[in-house]
Amino acid sequence: MCLALLFAVEARAQVAVQDDSGRTVRLECPARRVIALYGAFNEILAAMGLDDRIVARTDADRLPPSIVGKPTIGTHMRPNIERVLGYKPDLVLQMAGRKQAAEAASALNRFGVETAVFRVESFDDLFSIAKRVGILLGAEEKADALVRTMRQRLDRVAAAVARKSGPAPRVFFEVRYPNLLAAGQTSMVSDVIRRAGGSNCATGTDKLVRLGEEELLRMDPDVYLVQKGPMNPNPVPPSTRPHYRTLSAVKAGRVFIVDEQAYSRPGPRNVDAVEELAGLLYPKIGAGGRAAEGKEEK
Repeated sequence: MCLALLFAVEARAQVAVQDDSGRTVRLECPARRVIALYGAFNEILAAMGLDDRIVARTDADRLPPSIVGKPTIGTHMRPNIERVLGYKPDLVLQMAGRKQAAEAASALNRFGVETAVFRVESFDDLFSIAKRVGILLGAEEKADALVRTMRQRLDRVAAAVARKSGPAPRVFFEVRYPNLLAAGQTSMVSDVIRRAGGSNCATGTDKLVRLGEEELLRMDPDVYLVQKGPMNPNPVPPSTRPHYRTLSAVKAGRVFIVDEQAYSRPGPRNVDAVEELAGLLYPKIGAGGRAAEGKEEK
């Protein structure tokens, strides 16, 4: 009886965190019904074994596979507010970014739906988000276990990279082409590159950096990564583009096509990206005990 009473008290316990907008998100009890307006949160919840609490998804979200059958509520930046309210979520999760994303969060808060807004530019940010989401769902131990596992895998890569000599390979990450767009220094991609033992040669401080071909040629990266995914569904091989054939990465055959969502979308798969990229940068490293899976450009 005492144990059952303890569980009942814990289930009713108020939980609160400060999100990255500076707002205190407070729930009368841990959230049981969650809607993520940005797909990365679904993957974080799944990695904690909590995807059964997801009650709806955005139109574009297909991961983890367990959410595919869930009802949809619109897009990341333009959710259908009435539809969201209809599923009676205890908590909505949103990623900071464009103005529309903040407007959607504000609208839901006005309707009394606690909406947490998070910002991520690095693994440290990702770990902090996982822990705060864990608190809001009453699953601190699961969040701590996820973060601990991710840190351990990253530490293994760091130890393997530390044994290599010479300067870090200079890496260019193509987000989109034409109208060349690269991952900048404050992107999650940049931390993936750094932790894999590389150096992001796009020095712009924004998450996304627009570049001209002349600037790219001046950078002359050692390794050229092209993301493939929603933002760049059919990448044009750099070796077929005028002027790109002179790049060191192209001449050396060090152009690789990688999964956009593993590299660019903040979440547990970013660790997979670090392990994969370390293997691409240092083919003999065996980083994390994983074989590199990035596809070389054909």
